[in-house]
Amino acid sequence: MKILVACEYSGIVRDAFRGKGHDAWSCDILPTDSDPTYHLQCDVLEVLNDGWDMMIAHPPCTYLSNAGAKHLYKGKILNIDRYHKGLEAKEFFTKLLNANIAKIAIENPISSKIFEMPKYTQEIQPFHFGHPTTKKTRLWLKNLPPLNPTQIVEPCTNCHESGTWFMKGGKERQKNRSKTFPGIANAMANQWS
Repeated sequence: MKILVACEYSGIVRDAFRGKGHDAWSCDILPTDSDPTYHLQCDVLEVLNDGWDMMIAHPPCTYLSNAGAKHLYKGKILNIDRYHKGLEAKEFFTKLLNANIAKIAIENPISSKIFEMPKYTQEIQPFHFGHPTTKKTRLWLKNLPPLNPTQIVEPCTNCHESGTWFMKGGKERQKNRSKTFPGIANAMANQWS
């Protein structure tokens, strides 16, 4: 299959599918942290209609996420600028969801209710796939089955792996938090191939 992994700079999901023999490509406005051979550094909307059989998308969630909802209101007044950025993020999400690609999976965290996102298909956790941490993630699926857990482990709130993606600060915090856990990427490749 020809697979587009949209909004992925890490190559984790792309490489999981390439390992299964697929023609998988990552695409992001950022350069990749891995092998650049199969990475398209551009706006994904520029390549959306290039004959893909499947797309797995990780659109930016900064302005949609419920985790950032506290920034929507300052002194109980709606932050109009942030609200409009959230609407722009929802529009981008919707373009990906409605793309002319037979099989689509879109991953995002729980979003703020104010944006009235489409109904999701499934919620998953890293601890369902061998990573002892919690990070509830929603999947919107088109012509793909829900992911089955592969290795359920006990979540740990203060272990090193949890700290790596969630607690570690600095300028790389957002970038680190956006990486897909390898156990989830492998489950996608194994179950959706």
